[in-house]
Amino acid sequence: MLPNILGYKKADIKIQNELLAGLTVAMTMIPESLSFAILAGLHPLTGLYAAFLMGIITAIFGGRPGMVSGGAGATIIVMISLVALYGVEYLFAAVVLAGIIQISAGLFKLGRFVRFIPQPVMYGFLNGLAVVIFFAQIAQFKVNDTWLTGSPLYLMIGLTVVTLIIVTLMPKLTKTIPATLVAIVVITAIVFFFQIDTRKVMDIAHISGALPSFHIPSIPFTLETLQIILPFSLVMAGVGLIESLLTLSIVDEITNTKGNTNKEAIAQGIANMTNGFFGGMGGCAMIAQTLVNLDAGAKSRIAAIIGSITILLVILVGAPIIEQIPLAALVGVMIMVSITTFKWVSFQLVTRMPKADILVLFLVTAIIITTHNLALAVLIGVIVSALVFAWDNAIRIRARKSFDKNGNKVYAIYGPLFFGSTTTFIEKFTPDKDTQIITIDFKESRIVDMSALEALKKVTDKYEDIQKRVIVLNINPEGKRLIENSKLFKNNILENN
Repeated sequence: MLPNILGYKKADIKIQNELLAGLTVAMTMIPESLSFAILAGLHPLTGLYAAFLMGIITAIFGGRPGMVSGGAGATIIVMISLVALYGVEYLFAAVVLAGIIQISAGLFKLGRFVRFIPQPVMYGFLNGLAVVIFFAQIAQFKVNDTWLTGSPLYLMIGLTVVTLIIVTLMPKLTKTIPATLVAIVVITAIVFFFQIDTRKVMDIAHISGALPSFHIPSIPFTLETLQIILPFSLVMAGVGLIESLLTLSIVDEITNTKGNTNKEAIAQGIANMTNGFFGGMGGCAMIAQTLVNLDAGAKSRIAAIIGSITILLVILVGAPIIEQIPLAALVGVMIMVSITTFKWVSFQLVTRMPKADILVLFLVTAIIITTHNLALAVLIGVIVSALVFAWDNAIRIRARKSFDKNGNKVYAIYGPLFFGSTTTFIEKFTPDKDTQIITIDFKESRIVDMSALEALKKVTDKYEDIQKRVIVLNINPEGKRLIENSKLFKNNILENN
């Protein structure tokens, strides 16, 4: 049974918006897919095939409407050395394997772990991505690593500024037609009618071709081949999933709706497997194009499908027209995307957020800007946030001391007992000074892991060594199971209360 193609109630969908949004997305995706394919040393069509295949499969089977996937730079960058060392056939095989890994992640419901990504990491992700998008557009003012000069430079800057003005002012006049599409059409018309000599899409590559055809990668099917491609596939799958699921979360936040992370992971995997068998370079969700799509008024899956079909039509018949689009128009559109992507509110929050959150935000942003590795930045951000959280909880564990009606000392523990808090926990006890019987009450605490058990054992052993008894109350069910299964304790220390 096919998924709900609309994704929304039919009454909420405006077909005109979906059509125009899809066309706009296609126009912005084409030069990006071409650029990254060329950067990786691939034929330009491998980038466009990826844009078409990723886009249409994830649009139909993905975890939510509104998202756009294509031949993303984040995933192909990790494959550049594989292509250089072993050739394009190994790339296709690695993309297939990456797809299998992503499908497995979805089937095992690993997509839910995206909710463990803290807000500072999300802000850092968006800010870093915005800066990367911006500087990627500035690079269009170069030809063969040499900056444009004189009239070509001034024309490029002028057309880019006009694009930005149109994109900014158009929504104030009407929102019926996407401002980005209007800007692209107007700038193309100006360049055509006034015969302005400026850089165009055709200066990146020629994009005409045939339908993608089925092709099994021409590689030896041996264990040695698997050892070569597996590391690349794992990294690509991880990068693709992180960027796709983060994009899904951002769209959830913008639209105030809920997507399905595991369904999206499976769809990304199917799309990448298809890429490997049909000559595409693979990819993932593209946050910039997704934001263009939403800003153009798209609400359903229709816009992404139209965008993908448009790219296919461009490959088959429309290349001569699309190749005439000035790069300045696309640069202006993407600069506006970078401006809207950046979380400007993060500057206001700097004085209000905890210092650790500010550190994580700037750390993630810096890693993305310097390495362009979005997955690595998010992973480091999550690890640092987890360490900060662990440290916070480690130093907050408390033991409130009192005496029961029989005069025996009671330690009421507050805060989780885990590997980070065990040292502080042990230091709370004074066996030599305590009563003959002491009680440790875990009503406001939890035993979390083996380190916690080992810490509790050290405390009880200290008391037993001087012939004093320890009673433990109100252990959480999981902690009780850990104690009973561990066989660490010689005597029964648990009592029901």
